[in-house]
Amino acid sequence: MSDQMLVTAARLLADGEVCVAGPGPARVAALLARTTHAPGLTVLGDDGTVDGVPAATVGTAELSAYWLQGGRVDVGLLTADQVDAFGNVNTTVLGEYDEPTARLGGAGATAEIAAGAGRVVVLLPHRLPAFVERVDFVTAPGVPSGPLDRAQAGLRGAGPVAVVTDLGVLRPDPATGELVLTEVHPGVPVDRVRAETGWPLEVADEVGVTAPATAAEVAALRAG
Repeated sequence: MSDQMLVTAARLLADGEVCVAGPGPARVAALLARTTHAPGLTVLGDDGTVDGVPAATVGTAELSAYWLQGGRVDVGLLTADQVDAFGNVNTTVLGEYDEPTARLGGAGATAEIAAGAGRVVVLLPHRLPAFVERVDFVTAPGVPSGPLDRAQAGLRGAGPVAVVTDLGVLRPDPATGELVLTEVHPGVPVDRVRAETGWPLEVADEVGVTAPATAAEVAALRAG
């Protein structure tokens, strides 16, 4: 995971929010935000930790029942093995479920976070095998085929509001729910992002460039 991807994801978190972060890079990005610009951010781990420290009062059952189902989580940070044009996430299998070509790490709390958090940010490196038109298995729903699907399915939150990669940022089109390239990281051409995407990627009329990671942000990453 690139520093620029982690920093860009961290900047999407605001001071005073409650965040649930999956393991690995998602947790790193959340704790980076808390260390730098959002000291009042509460970081709940899907393993029962609070701000990176084990806490007997927040187990996985309470995370689901009190925090997520209770609507107390502002944002969920997730990693993925596959993501598709509508932000659906796969961390379960590649290929057919009954006869997969590979079994992945599994769901964990991914589905509950995607369903219950107010909004979701997904992190993964931008490579063609990972960015597919349709995921092989929907571990966690994005906007399955349009922006009204989540409400009709009884899902609480808005779903993925950003997919942050090592090339840039994709966000859902408000009308269709399909992911659109809105920002690239410094030095990354749009054509490279399109070449690593498995569907005809739409591009915003004005593609922004993310601000480079600062020395303080990089230092915080190294210290963490």
